[in-house]
Amino acid sequence: MTVGDAEAAGLCVVVLHGHAMAPEDLAPFARSMGVPGLYCFPAGLRAAEPRGRSWWPVDEEARQQAQCGGPRDLAHISPAAREPARAAVASLLRQPPLAGARTRVLAGFSQGGMLACDTLLHEEVTVDGLALFSSSRIALPQWTPRRDRLRGLPALVTHGRGDEDLAFEAGCGLYQWLAESGALARWLPFEGGHEMPLAVWREFRRFLREISAGARSPSHGQGPCE
Repeated sequence: MTVGDAEAAGLCVVVLHGHAMAPEDLAPFARSMGVPGLYCFPAGLRAAEPRGRSWWPVDEEARQQAQCGGPRDLAHISPAAREPARAAVASLLRQPPLAGARTRVLAGFSQGGMLACDTLLHEEVTVDGLALFSSSRIALPQWTPRRDRLRGLPALVTHGRGDEDLAFEAGCGLYQWLAESGALARWLPFEGGHEMPLAVWREFRRFLREISAGARSPSHGQGPCE
């Protein structure tokens, strides 16, 4: 699903949905962003339960059991069969109009955020900005040797203090890891759960405006776990 026009500002934004979601869940927000460009909302490769799509297989029973122990940090979990998802995102970025866009931003919510970062680390693609909403590191032993690919990349990380799915500490750890990898990372904690409230969309809008203007903002905002 696409919204907008790449010719308007030379900006293309790819937004990857989370597990058990659909592109339609996020697409309406693009119409209210107020930042001209083309917004792409690809669909996950697999059907998910109870609805929507997923980027890689998720064992729902194991997931629910893990959640009984509280919100999770997936830094040392290596999801199986995520290579086709990475390849699909990389292929999209290599196709017009994305391939020829002046400015490209890759964003993702939850599982989509994990895939966005995983793709940049493993595939031969580049973007001008990275936005990760309510997400977590994954496969950290595989990510760390490739972290130099993120150096100098403007990045936005947001996470809810009351997230009952992915721990607030998982978001903190993701932001801190990006900053330590040399990304120009900014951090937005918010009062809320596993979601993208208005405050997140406002910060994302500001992030896109700065990227579109060619700014490479240094990190700012509160400390990683405040």
